[in-house]
Amino acid sequence: MRLFRARGRDDVSTPRPPLVPVVALVQAGRYAEAEVAARALAESGSDLAPQALALAALAVGAQGRHDEAVAQYDALLPVFGRVFGAEHPQTLLLRSNRAQTLTALGRHAECETECAAVARAAARVRGPARQRMTAAARNGHVFALNAQGRHREAERLAREALAAHPTADRFALTLRLGLARALNGQARHAEALTEARRADKLNRRLPEEARRAETGAVELALASALLGLGRHAEARPRAVSAHAACTATFGPDHYRTAEARALLDRIDRA
Repeated sequence: MRLFRARGRDDVSTPRPPLVPVVALVQAGRYAEAEVAARALAESGSDLAPQALALAALAVGAQGRHDEAVAQYDALLPVFGRVFGAEHPQTLLLRSNRAQTLTALGRHAECETECAAVARAAARVRGPARQRMTAAARNGHVFALNAQGRHREAERLAREALAAHPTADRFALTLRLGLARALNGQARHAEALTEARRADKLNRRLPEEARRAETGAVELALASALLGLGRHAEARPRAVSAHAACTATFGPDHYRTAEARALLDRIDRA
């Protein structure tokens, strides 16, 4: 999530100086410190308080406190609407991050509806922010469809989104992981393994700060596909690695940590 100063209506690419240290902490995966720094900035009376609190919500969610993060986003939505406007990139990014936190709480249908709405609004934005916002919203939409067992729909949307997003960045990574999840959900595990390996290759090319939010996700996709193919001995080390990385980065209460633990249990029961 990037909640930065808008020099024009669509510019969300450059943080104002007081936000730079907070953004750096988030990118480094130092979420507890980022939360403290963001709240301190908000409490200082800065005009950047809304953006600082949005970064605090992001850091809270990354620590697995998903209920608290959603409550923070809910409180910020009307503020962002007044300060920036309902369809400003800042507001749309906030909505996208809130939606994807909803699905971490099992509120998948709400996530699906909101991500679809954000993607439609993002299509009306001018400038380079449009592609990134659209891809982020579609990623959330794909995740929500997969979580509801609608894997064919998720596959179709993921492929459409990847075709519309040729940039090899973290959004492409998340969309490819969503595609692998959709294929695994259809028991097309060989295809899922191919997509997971493509995601792994892309992940290795990205700078560390760009792939931090997807910690453990590639290993989970690989392990799920390998398990589906009956290759348990190869799947388990991947799942162990994913669980350890997620625990270290996000903590034991994060939804991806729980997913890794559940996958390990499935492997051990197989």
